[in-house]
Amino acid sequence: MLHLRRLRFLIALMVFSFMASTTFAACLPDIKDVAKKALPAVVNISTTQIVNNYNPFEGYGFNNNDPFDQFFKNFFKNIPQKRKVHALGSGFIISKDGYILTNYHVIKRASTIKVTLLKTGEVYTAKIVGTDPKADIALIKIKPKEKLPTLSLGDSSKLEIGDWVVAVGNPFGLNGTVTAGIISAKGRVIGEGPFDHFLQTDAAINPGNSGGPLLNMEGKVIGINTAIVAGGQGIGFAIPINMVKSEMPFLMKGKKVKRGYLGVMIQPLTAEAAKELGLKNINGAIVSQVFKNSAAYKAGLKPGDIIVSVNGKPIRSSSDLPYIISSIKPGTKIKLGIIRDKKRLTKEVVLGLRPNNLNTSLGSSNQQVYKTDYGFSVSNITPQLAKEYHIKIKKGVVVVAVKQNSFAQMVGVKPGDVIVKLNYKPVDNLKTFKKLIKSAKDVIFLHIVRGSTHIFITIQK
Repeated sequence: MLHLRRLRFLIALMVFSFMASTTFAACLPDIKDVAKKALPAVVNISTTQIVNNYNPFEGYGFNNNDPFDQFFKNFFKNIPQKRKVHALGSGFIISKDGYILTNYHVIKRASTIKVTLLKTGEVYTAKIVGTDPKADIALIKIKPKEKLPTLSLGDSSKLEIGDWVVAVGNPFGLNGTVTAGIISAKGRVIGEGPFDHFLQTDAAINPGNSGGPLLNMEGKVIGINTAIVAGGQGIGFAIPINMVKSEMPFLMKGKKVKRGYLGVMIQPLTAEAAKELGLKNINGAIVSQVFKNSAAYKAGLKPGDIIVSVNGKPIRSSSDLPYIISSIKPGTKIKLGIIRDKKRLTKEVVLGLRPNNLNTSLGSSNQQVYKTDYGFSVSNITPQLAKEYHIKIKKGVVVVAVKQNSFAQMVGVKPGDVIVKLNYKPVDNLKTFKKLIKSAKDVIFLHIVRGSTHIFITIQK
């Protein structure tokens, strides 16, 4: 009797396990159709860049009569001054006549761009149509022999955390790789530029995926795979496709992208400030400065105003505001929901044109961030940064962000490093740093102070 009960229990357990696994499998998305639709429209992009070689010992102050100095001069003199560098990335076709979207960093400074169609293996030479370096977006064009399969652009604003997505690209040169995951977070700021508002996903993204599509379960592109966390697993970032769609009219014509500009400095709404204002949450952005004659100035915005919505869309964090404003055309009239003196108001603002040379971070009231072409961004040494990074010196500029997979990251530049000299010339502040770096060529030599340690680093563009 006991054996019979055990047998019944085991049978019941097996039936339950089968039903549970079947139910779980039924809940998982079927990505076969998405993959079949996407693969023919995804391309491999290979580029060739011509870069300058450099002498790592140049400028160390050896005497002209020094035999070591003469040795190094003779040694590097025989090395070609220029060399070819090859890179791989991904892209996806958006028109039957050969327009392709990718990342700007995939084709940056490329002398030749080769596009390989995954479906047929055909190779074409592409030309650059339009670029937006600040948003890391590029549009290129090939001349196909016949009409090409395409992918349509979706709506990234409809994404929710937990939605299933599919990434397609050529990681490590492995053409046509398909991975699946979910949207892990939205609006991520990772220090890649002034319009950081990335989608975060755990769909596997690796070097070579850059420029490839991130798709929803309808097979529509909702992002461009762009960045990864070095050494991390299951953490990748994609540019929301709505940012790309707002730029397409300019990219197609090869013109500079024009963005809306409010003309304010903002900072996050803290829990303490929210409590003081009687707010239940910390959604919104505090205006800390209004620039004279700007759109915000003309509309009557004041320091201390809290912007909580744009055209009825909530501002959930301070990083939402610059992303939303920059996605709207200059000259557009918008409605800002604000809180002033604990009262809710609506202000109509006609957006201005964002200056091309604007390097001011909209996330801090007194911190100007300058993004260099060498893979890192710097700021003046503010009291906040000095406290955060335990900086004791007064002169120099502090590194506040390092681009993933950049040359700067590979040679060891880190946030918190203080640059005190550039090409052997003293750096007092951001103003002198900008002047020095703009006069530099493809290679810069940095004297860095990290804690009590002095570090010397050579960086190439």
